[in-house]
Amino acid sequence: MKAKRPLKVVFFKTDNGSEPVRDWLKKLSKEDCKIIGTDILSVQYAWPLGKPLVDNLGDGIWEVLSRLDNRIARTLFAMILQEVVLLRGFMKKTPKTPDNELALAK
Repeated sequence: MKAKRPLKVVFFKTDNGSEPVRDWLKKLSKEDCKIIGTDILSVQYAWPLGKPLVDNLGDGIWEVLSRLDNRIARTLFAMILQEVVLLRGFMKKTPKTPDNELALAK
């Protein structure tokens, strides 16, 4: 069943007030942010989605795979009460999601 459109997208906020995905995005180029933002917008408007854009990592954690010029960005998120909660963002370096990134997202 398709979600009501558009889903709300929110940044996870830690107890100390930082927002890991927002902080990560601020370090990237404007072009990279635009690509990642467009991919997240696709999730917001067309959920549920699957590969190659979105992959299920288990335990309620999903990832958006954004293809940048010479690398792949991963944005981990959870669906909570029809909201896309952005948890972690990093550049893909291996085919498998690093255990430490997945543990932080959980």
